[in-house]
Amino acid sequence: MDRLAFTAMASINERRLLREQMNNELANVSTVGFKKSYDNAMVAVKAKGEGWDTRIQPFIEKMNAVSLEQGSLMATLNPLDIALKDKTVMGVQAKDGTLAFTRRGDLKIGSTGVLENGSGHPVLSEDGAPITIPAGSILTITEEGDVYARGPAQPLIDPSVLVGRIMMRDASAITMQRRPDTLFAPYPQFSTANGDFATGPIPTRLVPGALETSNVNVVTAMVKLIDFSRSFETQVRTIKEAKALDESGASMLRAR
Repeated sequence: MDRLAFTAMASINERRLLREQMNNELANVSTVGFKKSYDNAMVAVKAKGEGWDTRIQPFIEKMNAVSLEQGSLMATLNPLDIALKDKTVMGVQAKDGTLAFTRRGDLKIGSTGVLENGSGHPVLSEDGAPITIPAGSILTITEEGDVYARGPAQPLIDPSVLVGRIMMRDASAITMQRRPDTLFAPYPQFSTANGDFATGPIPTRLVPGALETSNVNVVTAMVKLIDFSRSFETQVRTIKEAKALDESGASMLRAR
């Protein structure tokens, strides 16, 4: 009976990771541009170690692959808000200075004059440098990602100045993974030395004056959590039943 309890306990420990992932997605259901992860697969593996050669236990294959399925668009009419179309991702500078990607498009001008998103990550241009905005400028962002600046006292007949083009990549032909800092990165087989990747066949476009909501389906997530809860109760009950059966068997062999 110890094998039955061992398998049930291993399943509880592994499914905990799935519950943590689902809780994280529910917590970010209102986060701009948040992307859910693909479900991790559970497989059966042979336990290793002395005395465990006959044990088979469930194991979660951790992929952490991100689903870039587009969420709903929400019009804001804010010139600094952008929503990335299809599976386009935007290049930003992570806190550690490396190149990373995101779908969060609630942009703002930081205290240093650098264009940032709502998480405080500097938005990068096509040449890999942060986009710096002249002080007091009024910005306009086109569908192609071009950022134009105009001085507040500049005559309307004068053309705006191009200060940079947002780095955008089409990730429809590759798989992206979630980094520990919640930003995205291509899997190593698709990545270049600096963390960039070759853009896919679909033209990169954005929607100015709009934001993309999370692609997490709240109803589906809640149903999964209920299923996890019932599965946990079933496995705990299995462990208790295994203990009761073991005790019953031991009592039958006890000398009278």
